[in-house]
Amino acid sequence: MKSWRAISVSAATLACIASVALLWPRAASTQPSAAQSQQTPSSQVPNIEEYNPKSTLVVPEHKIQRAKFPFIDIHSHHWNPTAEHVDQLVKEMDSINLQVLVNLSGGTGEELKKTVATMKGRYPTRFVVFANPSYNDIDTPGYGQRAADRLAADVRNGAQGLKIFKNFGMDLKYANGERVHADDPIFDPLFEKCAELKLPVLIHIAEPSAFFDPWDKDNERWEELKEFPQRARPPSKYPPFETLMTERNHLFAKHPKVNFIAAHLAFHGNDLQRLGKLFDALPNMYVDIAAVLAELGRQPYSAHDFLVKYQDRVLMGKDIYEVNEYKWYFRALETRDEYFEYYRRRHAFWRIYGFEVPDEVLKKIYYKNALKLVPGIDAKAFPN
Repeated sequence: MKSWRAISVSAATLACIASVALLWPRAASTQPSAAQSQQTPSSQVPNIEEYNPKSTLVVPEHKIQRAKFPFIDIHSHHWNPTAEHVDQLVKEMDSINLQVLVNLSGGTGEELKKTVATMKGRYPTRFVVFANPSYNDIDTPGYGQRAADRLAADVRNGAQGLKIFKNFGMDLKYANGERVHADDPIFDPLFEKCAELKLPVLIHIAEPSAFFDPWDKDNERWEELKEFPQRARPPSKYPPFETLMTERNHLFAKHPKVNFIAAHLAFHGNDLQRLGKLFDALPNMYVDIAAVLAELGRQPYSAHDFLVKYQDRVLMGKDIYEVNEYKWYFRALETRDEYFEYYRRRHAFWRIYGFEVPDEVLKKIYYKNALKLVPGIDAKAFPN
């Protein structure tokens, strides 16, 4: 009898436990776990273009609004400026200590004369205008000498340098469809004229190497290519990046008496060791930092050391003119600030750091190197 009662009690207990077990999952499912309650609904998950986290980092900040020394912007574009535009430019330049602005978009012939009159005619010491070559007659024999003669006329009309745009080497073609190479001998008379007149040549060859790479998840310029798909340089339409670099370097080497300023850190801002080797091999090569501040800002130690070592070869430049964006250049060059946002996300989804350089290096980047290369700039406005 005792055994039977024990068995009966055990059965009743098991039944009770089973009923509780059946009810427990239902009760538990009505109360989300802490982890579940913190999950973001899938409909609210940001995509790569929307994700823009706000930094919680607390560090000293130095938001510089005005350059420490007067500076020369070697890389700016102002097509067919009006008198009103020029007046506004000078007011804005004064506010940030921009003493001389170089307009690389002067054109040639009558267009150049008009731009020089509008800018230098009103403010003789505040602007420099570079001429641009015309390719309209490139298929007609004798092109090189005509291009040289046009440049000489442009210099007589006020041009102080030559700017070559990025279609050179990439898009420029002869009438038969053949690509015009960047080191094509047809241009030799033009560069010889630059050497004769001691004119600097600011030249844009190629694009960032990432534009030539597959446009996929591994491409760090994915966002810019999404915004401007026409900037992609697929091999079906364009020569490889390295082909353009080889042609450019050959051009610089065969004209050693011409001072070439390679725009945008020569598109080697992501490989400063490579750029340093080029400087060592090509004493007539210089670069500007226009539109590539993000490349330097993500490698502050390397950038600092590079700029100190090659302080005589680097010039200040901005490219797209916007007076409120210069302050990022001042902050990067003049401070050791950490992990701050760059002003143009499509150039860099990363944050940047200050790589503060010594004052003597800063003066060379800001104005001394430009004074050395560009004829006719009034040096009295700058510290010795």
